[in-house]
Amino acid sequence: MYQMIEGILGTLYQIYFYMVIVYILMSWLPNARESFIGELLGKFVEPYLSPFRRFIPPLFGVLDISPIVALLVLRLALVGLLSIVQYLTF
Repeated sequence: MYQMIEGILGTLYQIYFYMVIVYILMSWLPNARESFIGELLGKFVEPYLSPFRRFIPPLFGVLDISPIVALLVLRLALVGLLSIVQYLTF
């Protein structure tokens, strides 16, 4: 039972991780975020990234490190959730 839940959560984590990465990389391309895919990714990713952007200012006014912190927190949440599920299933 635990392996099945771990597999599902791991897959969902990887999908969301890559969604965030693609959304971040789209900011480097002109008008990429205004495309259909950019807007769709924005609807899924921006609600998660916006609290981090509010509290973590860009370095030197240019470099936004908040997505890195957001991905780290997402990973820690996955590990914590898997620990809880493991505790409850054994």
